[in-house]
Amino acid sequence: MINIDSRSSKPIYEQIIEKVKENIIKGILKPGDKLPSVRELAAAITVNPNTISKAYIELERMKTIQVIRGKGTFVSENFKPVMDEEKMKEIKEHMKKIIIEAHYIGLDKDTLIDILNDIYSEF
Repeated sequence: MINIDSRSSKPIYEQIIEKVKENIIKGILKPGDKLPSVRELAAAITVNPNTISKAYIELERMKTIQVIRGKGTFVSENFKPVMDEEKMKEIKEHMKKIIIEAHYIGLDKDTLIDILNDIYSEF
C-alpha cells in the first residue's frame, strides 16, 4: 500500500501523505475504507509511529481521512477538494522547474503536454 523511499530528501511523513492521497485518487482506497492503525502501519513500513501519527494528523486536517475514536481511521466519505492558494503557488513553482528541465533536455511543449496527459490518465 505505501512504499517509502528512505533516500529521498522529502520527509517520510510527507511521502506517507502523498501515497495515501495517490491511493485514493487511483481508487485503491475508497471512501469509508479503514486505514491501518498507527502502530500497524509503523510496523509494516518500519517507521517511527510518531511519523505515521504526524501524517495522519495532517491528512485529517485536510479532511482526507477521519478518525473515529474506538473504531479507527477511515478514508473520508465526504471529502470535497478545496482550492488552496498556497498549494497552487507550490504547484506552479514545481511546474516551472519541470518546464525549465524539459527545455534543457530538448522536450517541446507538445511532448511535455503528452507526458502530462499520460501521467494524468494513470489516475
